[in-house]
Amino acid sequence: MIDKAIYTKDKTALLDNPRIPLAVLPTPEETFRSMADDMVDTIRERNTAGKRTVFIVPVGPVGQYPYFVQRVNEERVSLKNVWFFNMDEYLDEHDRPIDFDSHLSFRGFMHREVYQKIRKELVMDAKQRIFPDPDHPRLLTETLERLGGADVCYGGLGINGHVAFNEPDEISVEEFKELKTRVADIAMDTQIANAIGSLNGALDAMPRRSVTIGFSEIYASRKIRLYCFRDWHRAVVRHAAHGPISTRFPVTILQEHPDCRITMSSNVAEPCW
Repeated sequence: MIDKAIYTKDKTALLDNPRIPLAVLPTPEETFRSMADDMVDTIRERNTAGKRTVFIVPVGPVGQYPYFVQRVNEERVSLKNVWFFNMDEYLDEHDRPIDFDSHLSFRGFMHREVYQKIRKELVMDAKQRIFPDPDHPRLLTETLERLGGADVCYGGLGINGHVAFNEPDEISVEEFKELKTRVADIAMDTQIANAIGSLNGALDAMPRRSVTIGFSEIYASRKIRLYCFRDWHRAVVRHAAHGPISTRFPVTILQEHPDCRITMSSNVAEPCW
């Protein structure tokens, strides 16, 4: 059981000996910019060293992408040796990816807001833009393993502590760490939170299923960088960094990862009440 007193921790107490390292920036925009800068700086460093860059990336948060695109174009940063593995995608009632043109489609978002906006001479080849496939979920895992795993996994956190759509479960921590890319149900609390954020509360229009990268592929990343900026992230971050390790709040498992960090905006550092 979690000690509910963690939710009233002030900023000083929150940052005192967290089990996942925490960083605080003044505003959500600076949090997004920090994420974009980390992405671009890592690519530049690895390009200079003649190394391939492999990222796991989210659609949620998305505020980093305008800054990422701007820096790539202005600084002419080549993405030709970069691979993006997107975390997940919504599925329809037949377990098919939702329509590419839907504003909920993660594939559509990445195409319109990232790949189409990067200069053609800089953007990576289409075969290096990987989404999990509900018909062939092992393909993402096998491709990622062939490339030596992810250099960095970037992402956000769900209200129930999920990372990608690795939702809470009653299995053991070791079993959770072995979860591979797969088709999975979306938890009701996730559906509610996402309906509020994406559909103005239209819960009955939210997808119930997803195809998601596994917790195994995330945990195998050499670095994990998570970003939080919403007011309700106050509880999530406190639970993640100070709560017990449990598959009922999956991000707590990352307390055992050798190089995980959560960066948040200052509003998130305030107590829940």
